[in-house]
Amino acid sequence: MDYSVIRSNRKTIAIQVTGDGVVVRAPYRATKAEIDGLLRKHDEWIRKKLAELETEQANRPEAEPLSMDEIRALADCALKVIPERVKYYAPLVGVTYGRITIRNQRTRWGSCSAKGNLNFNCLLMLAPPEVLDSVVVHELCHRKEMNHSKAFYNEVYRVFPEYDKWNRWLKENGNALMARMTG
Repeated sequence: MDYSVIRSNRKTIAIQVTGDGVVVRAPYRATKAEIDGLLRKHDEWIRKKLAELETEQANRPEAEPLSMDEIRALADCALKVIPERVKYYAPLVGVTYGRITIRNQRTRWGSCSAKGNLNFNCLLMLAPPEVLDSVVVHELCHRKEMNHSKAFYNEVYRVFPEYDKWNRWLKENGNALMARMTG
């Protein structure tokens, strides 16, 4: 089975199945034998996920790429809407933040820098408002926890109890939105 490995300071090995294939996220200390063993152990699950992705992609209607004018219009809208949502949720999370930047990205919905600067994808304007709010809360919670630990998700759920529902919407529909990005 073909796979790529992303190594980091994490403590455990994780397997991710995406439209690009199988990605293994592993600690620096993990050996190839450990990774291969985990892949063998989860072979059935991986093949099932790959088949589901293939079916999903085959059944997905081809989305029209956005023109540069449409991308600019989305970015302009995002510049008005997203800072208001951040301003609303920041006190609920109990954090401050730095600069807010709107980007047109192909791989990320949002990010939070160590300095507290927030970046958001203009394509969020094509998603339901609850999806936008879930991404805003997710990034603001990184101001408290710069990781995806249990403490981080406890904070996310405290502020946005329906996070799983809208995160699932983004996982199921986000690739189709990203596919519309041109350039």
